[in-house]
Amino acid sequence: MNSRERLLTAIDRGTPDHVPLLCWCFGFAAPPHLRWQRDGRDRRYWYTLRLEHIHTLPQPWDLEDDFRRVERWLALGLDDVLEVSPPWGLHAEVRFRDWREPPTAQEPCAFLGRAYATPAGELRHVVRQTQEETPPGWVIQPDQVPLIEDFNIPRGVKHAVAGPEDLPKLRYLLGEPDADQRAAYRQRMAAVRRFAGERGVLVQGWSAFGMDLAVWLCGVEGAVLMAMTQPAAFEELMSLIAAFDRRRTEFMLEVGGVDLVVQRGWYSSTEFWSPRLFRQHTLPHLRLMSALAHQAGARYAYAMTTGVMALAEPLLEAGIDLLYYADPVQDRLDLGAAKAVFGGKIALAGGVNSGVTLAGGSREEVRRAVAEAVGALGPDGFILAPVDALFPDTPWESVQAMIEAWREVRG
Repeated sequence: MNSRERLLTAIDRGTPDHVPLLCWCFGFAAPPHLRWQRDGRDRRYWYTLRLEHIHTLPQPWDLEDDFRRVERWLALGLDDVLEVSPPWGLHAEVRFRDWREPPTAQEPCAFLGRAYATPAGELRHVVRQTQEETPPGWVIQPDQVPLIEDFNIPRGVKHAVAGPEDLPKLRYLLGEPDADQRAAYRQRMAAVRRFAGERGVLVQGWSAFGMDLAVWLCGVEGAVLMAMTQPAAFEELMSLIAAFDRRRTEFMLEVGGVDLVVQRGWYSSTEFWSPRLFRQHTLPHLRLMSALAHQAGARYAYAMTTGVMALAEPLLEAGIDLLYYADPVQDRLDLGAAKAVFGGKIALAGGVNSGVTLAGGSREEVRRAVAEAVGALGPDGFILAPVDALFPDTPWESVQAMIEAWREVRG
């Protein structure tokens, strides 16, 4: 089997030639012998183009880098995927301006602001610019206020959506990509399809934000409070998000070349929402989106690292094919119990925690975690993967130990 065939077999709950090992990269500090050079500099830190619309990277990263990363992992016998994220745009009548307010005696941080002039009125978005020192490899806070950015959530002064009055304006910010964006995406996908076809690599597309977008727009407290105290407004917000996700997914599937559609769910777990609110606001969206992917011949995945067992029933009802991620550490997940519940119904990826086990565990602890994960969740319907990525502080020695242990037990 090539990598694409192996991953698809696992996602379809079958038994591949061996359990796949897939390592997402979020600034992973690659060892010298795996790096390549671009513009005379080592590509020490590895990323993925999944991040391009939602993070500011500390270094350039383009499609050629994605290709090089895939080649490095495949050469080691691991699996890898090419990840794409279709663009979106502002309504043609929208204009925006940025500003910066310097620190004051009362406020030690500068304020960064962006005001959107829309046909429905002005929408303002303001965050603190904290300017903390960022260790090498990690994503950084941008010098402006993009609508979607993890840094905005805890630093929000005025979130983009502060109340129902902002919803008519928001409609103009979740628009269609323009002609240039569409052409650039089609051109990129042509290159992705050629490379993926030649190397036998799976392509997954991130086109659905779901509840994560509600948290990006409103902040954590704002989103939860709106859902509980202004349910009609929150329902309208989720309808806007559902329509936005559907348009991006339809465009992505129309262009083609994507094997697996992925929906974010990091901010839609029980860390933020009760099972009742998940069932009310996330489950219908998951059902519709997974059906849309299946109609186009693609599979559907959902990424959520906590609350897996508490949300097992709605997840099983959603029609998804793959759940990223099963984590025995941060989710305290009993892997055997997870296999009993999801086995044969939803494929699982994960099994090894990156933040604790890989970042600070001994070689023996890493090897034990790999053996336990493969033993409990494999060999069918399982993709071994560090949860939820390899980060700048993930030691190469731990990655080596994971790979060595995987080769011994993968089947």
